[in-house]
Amino acid sequence: MSKILIKNVTVITMQGHDCIIDGGEIAIEQGRISEVGPAGTVAADFIPEKVINGHGFVALPGFINCHTHASMTLLRGYADDLPLMQWLSEKIWPLEDKLQPEDIYWGSLLCCLEMIKSGTTTFADMYFHMSEVARAVEKAGMRASLSRGLIGVGPEADTALEQSKQFVRDWHGAAGGRITTMLGPHAPYTCPPDYIKKVIALANELGVGIHIHLAETKTELGDIVRDYGKSPVKLMLDIGLFECKVLAAHCVHLNDEDIEILREKGVGVAHNPQSNMKLASGIAPVTELLKHGVNVGLGTDGAASNNNLDMMEEMRSAALLQKVATMDPMALPSYQALKMATCEGASVLGLQNDIGIIRKGMKADIILIDFHRPHLYPKHDLIAHTVYSAQSADVQTVIIDGNVVMENRKVLTIDEEEVLTEVQKRAERLVGQK
Repeated sequence: MSKILIKNVTVITMQGHDCIIDGGEIAIEQGRISEVGPAGTVAADFIPEKVINGHGFVALPGFINCHTHASMTLLRGYADDLPLMQWLSEKIWPLEDKLQPEDIYWGSLLCCLEMIKSGTTTFADMYFHMSEVARAVEKAGMRASLSRGLIGVGPEADTALEQSKQFVRDWHGAAGGRITTMLGPHAPYTCPPDYIKKVIALANELGVGIHIHLAETKTELGDIVRDYGKSPVKLMLDIGLFECKVLAAHCVHLNDEDIEILREKGVGVAHNPQSNMKLASGIAPVTELLKHGVNVGLGTDGAASNNNLDMMEEMRSAALLQKVATMDPMALPSYQALKMATCEGASVLGLQNDIGIIRKGMKADIILIDFHRPHLYPKHDLIAHTVYSAQSADVQTVIIDGNVVMENRKVLTIDEEEVLTEVQKRAERLVGQK
């Protein structure tokens, strides 16, 4: 890890709406931020191996994608404009049965490439063949929280638990600490209570959290109420799931009791506005969740239901959707949306002590956005511009764990052309074109 100095840069620290440093500088060594502040903060005896002139740029913590399925990039555009359960049962699951481990690796590399180029430095993933996802994360230089998806109603339910156990032992803390792990029971409708209890026991044994889809659709809500006489959230409470650290994706269909349960139990919610809109799953009550003190981060979901992994789009969609849903133009203001994509996302993943803000001692996961663009002038409000006006192509430099992984829009850890060629070939095989 080299010593890096970023100078002449505007820093949005994410330590408060007004905590913006003009003409600032950031020193990085041993993968962490050693100093940050106005010009002159960094000691004269700090001798950097690399100096980045940040004039015209804004430095931000890297975006944190709290819920996705990385290798579903291979299925992007394959089955659009269908309801969720039909989309899954008739299109996605049959194609997933054909996926080989190497497909997962290349699809995950494509995901990492897309995320890096749009400013995402950390993501939470749930899928299968997760060692291949971990290999891709390690190569790309990203940070990730990875979980092997678990289906409790199939013949491989117990095998999947054993595979999860081995995956956690093999990869938790790997890649210099950039990879952490969780357990990934898919959802209450695919994981019955007895199976969830097995997952809870294993999570406690391994000391890891749980990543689950929860209260995503009206169909799920209706089926769980019919079968158990309670909402999905209440069912998970009664089973004991929330005694673990839980990352709950979606949480669209909630009642007041559900929201209070999520708050009381400290459940982190991954809000996926674009995927929820595309699959017509509904609008999550994010404004109410935040008002009650629930920690909410942002996710893209998989590229098969979004169809991209662009966290800038996700911030904008989240903010606009809450405004129109509540008929309140002040709902989910820009700084709150930016928090959801950075520091609150870090809290949802349990990584708030390392990432999500730019502060001395934190891991150096930093992106530089080029603000010298027509759509970012005049510079009335940098935070509002970041959420409502900026585009992923404005991200010029990405630093993860103190390493420059993209410079001048060129990703340094991945051969972009090789990935694009390999992914196209594998996608065509999957759908039978070749």
